[in-house]
Amino acid sequence: MLQRIYKSINESGTDEAGRGCLAGPVTAAAVVLPENFTNDLLNDSKLLSHKSRNILRPIIESGCTNFGVAHIHPQEIDNINILNAAIFAMHKAIGQLPIPPKFIIVDGNRFHPYKEIPHECIIKGDSKYMSIAAASVLAKTYRDAYMEVLHEEYPMYNWKKNKGYPTKEHREAIRKYGITKYHRRSFRQLPEVMTTKLLLNSK
Repeated sequence: MLQRIYKSINESGTDEAGRGCLAGPVTAAAVVLPENFTNDLLNDSKLLSHKSRNILRPIIESGCTNFGVAHIHPQEIDNINILNAAIFAMHKAIGQLPIPPKFIIVDGNRFHPYKEIPHECIIKGDSKYMSIAAASVLAKTYRDAYMEVLHEEYPMYNWKKNKGYPTKEHREAIRKYGITKYHRRSFRQLPEVMTTKLLLNSK
């Protein structure tokens, strides 16, 4: 059963989605849950089906105390690297909370302090703590929805299905069509091809 660390304080969980993608943003969410929040379906978003995540999204949004979601886009990812971009996305999501949390719990083992708010990094926190699991669901569903919009502009990459991850289908499309303005140029799109040969759609 998922838990809380502190039941009596304003505790925000935060997590991100999309770190390993070749295209699109890295997206983070921050969620504060009320003390009495429970949901038997809630879990790490990676362990849930697409249908379950979409069922949970409105439940989390309506049942939480407050939440924030933020995207960091490919150009900035390329400028500051994916780890810093993921942490920056979490900071931006926390910054959207109307009332600053008293404590932050973070999925994973890397985080930069946010203002003077104490925090704790928790390996596999999205499968242990409710607010991190809720943040993982919002980050994933918001990012998936964003990639479905981008798919309409570049349907040949089938982002509505692969969401920008390095699937065989996605890489075959990169080999055929080149990269777009939504691809991360600091990532190795095709190991055997020079990036400068993949700029067909990048303007």
